[in-house]
Amino acid sequence: MSVMFEFAMFPTDKGESVSEYVSRLLKVIDKSAASYKLTPMGTVIEVDTFDAALKIIKQAYKELEPDCNRIYSTIKFDIRKGKKGRLAQKIASIEKKVGKKLKT
Repeated sequence: MSVMFEFAMFPTDKGESVSEYVSRLLKVIDKSAASYKLTPMGTVIEVDTFDAALKIIKQAYKELEPDCNRIYSTIKFDIRKGKKGRLAQKIASIEKKVGKKLKT
């Protein structure tokens, strides 16, 4: 099974720039050993189970909760049985159809 999710979480009470807090969340994701890709608007993560995805989300929240009074998050899931490695596979499929490597 492949559970891919796009995830963004950040405090809304820490001013205009929140990269300090987002970088703390990347450390949480790194510790999970999940495959991921950071984007300007969030992080796409692939794990084997829905529970593993929820564990990362919960750990990310716990990282910010002690010193953030308000936390905003968005999460989108794409869950597919019988597949793995879709983080790269989905991009490669589109590149094949358009006939060139896409800018990332």
